[in-house]
Amino acid sequence: MTNYLYIFGAVIVVSAISLIGVIFLSLSNKLIKKITMFLVSLSAGTLLGDSFFHLIPESIEKAGHGNNGDMIWVALIIGLLSFFVLEKVIHWRHCHVHACDEHPHHLGKMNLIGDCMHNFFDGIIIAGSFLVSIPLGITTLIAVIAHEIPQEIADFGVLIYSGYSKKKAILLNFLTALTAILGAAFAIILGSNIDSFSTFIIPFTAGGFIYIATADLLPELKKEVGVKKSLYQFLTIIFGIAIMIFLKLIFS
Repeated sequence: MTNYLYIFGAVIVVSAISLIGVIFLSLSNKLIKKITMFLVSLSAGTLLGDSFFHLIPESIEKAGHGNNGDMIWVALIIGLLSFFVLEKVIHWRHCHVHACDEHPHHLGKMNLIGDCMHNFFDGIIIAGSFLVSIPLGITTLIAVIAHEIPQEIADFGVLIYSGYSKKKAILLNFLTALTAILGAAFAIILGSNIDSFSTFIIPFTAGGFIYIATADLLPELKKEVGVKKSLYQFLTIIFGIAIMIFLKLIFS
């Protein structure tokens, strides 16, 4: 019962992040870009840190040796490829404000569809982690939040760019975010009926996180070639990884 409270509390928090666009609306585009790039760097670090210091070690410890151990890497690869397919099929893009060159109206609709799938998977990922242990759930929640903040800022900007009013953009962004609750419920149902669910979902999550960090976030950061800004981004990535190492020490 306690795990379920943590799960739904966590997905509600993640869903509420969709309202962050209201805060950034009054800021200048230049300042938004600086903040977003900082958050993208931090997100890349936390996603990689959570994958390599929490999710994968937890999977190895839980699965043990033999065929179960081999399934960890299979699930990780499935997770990585699944997120690749998601991007290909529904045009889910981790682009930032004004960074996409598709037709504005079409972009808005595809962005909403992609967000629904994205948040549904977030709900599964968060619930699956909490079903294994509360500490693992907390670290995964932090990694998801770090990724969600720059993503939601971008989503809000894309909807405005696509012709939606500010109020409608906020409402639609929030409604798509609520699909995380459905994802969490789906994971709980599966977790209650399939013993091997958590053994699969944790390395699957790691694969998804590694894909997001390396295929979406790091390439976005590579667009900045200035030495000073590149160093700043690198240190922020390291800081994100350090947060996950620190949490590892706390929960050990």
